[in-house]
Amino acid sequence: MSGLSRIVVHPPSPSGGRRVTVGAEILGTAYGTVDVLEFLRRAGLDMNDVRLDDPSLIEWLGGGPGVWS
Repeated sequence: MSGLSRIVVHPPSPSGGRRVTVGAEILGTAYGTVDVLEFLRRAGLDMNDVRLDDPSLIEWLGGGPGVWS
């Protein structure tokens, strides 16, 4: 996980979902926390080290992990 750019979960879009980025790379559109976790797993993060409420790892724009619409 060291050297990884900050993960950003963008505000909910009008059509649903939230874009998830790492640095300039778009990981995808998440429709819930399960999607966010899957994107992070694919990006190589150890799921034992991931906390969705960890502001040093994930920046939530437009609401935290409970906001999807």
